Amino acid sequence: MPRTARVTTANACYHIITRGNQKQSVFQGKRDYEKYLAILLKYKNRFGFKLFAFCLMPNHVHLLMQVANPVSVPQIMHRINLSYTLYYNYTHDKVGHLWQDRFKSRIVETDAYLEECACYIENNPVRANLASHVTEHPWNSRVFRLAGNNLLDDFPG
Repeated sequence: MPRTARVTTANACYHIITRGNQKQSVFQGKRDYEKYLAILLKYKNRFGFKLFAFCLMPNHVHLLMQVANPVSVPQIMHRINLSYTLYYNYTHDKVGHLWQDRFKSRIVETDAYLEECACYIENNPVRANLASHVTEHPWNSRVFRLAGNNLLDDFPG
């Protein structure tokens, strides 16, 4: 049975989720998180997408991005996920798939929902009991924004 085509819109914001295969951990330590962020920044610069929020969880990733050309969303995610998989498999002496299926994406249609979605993404570690406050989980955009990091120079808030 063929896959359902993705809904795409020019200049739309997308909430993207990509999950580890069989819900396995995709980050084993600080070095892995830092590498994923370096890859994310590399492709942010290459494709010129806006990154409004992110959260790297032990077994999945949330991204909130806006792209001018909706066709590039699968290209962006393919390159990010492939680059990280090659790094991860080499570093951890693994083979095969790291990510489960293809990434999920939802269009964020209003500015109000953009802010709500960013808060949802950044509060993911608190809901998952990985932190008691969002700033205790170092791998989310709130921490980066508070530190003045340029990875999120696009966030309006």
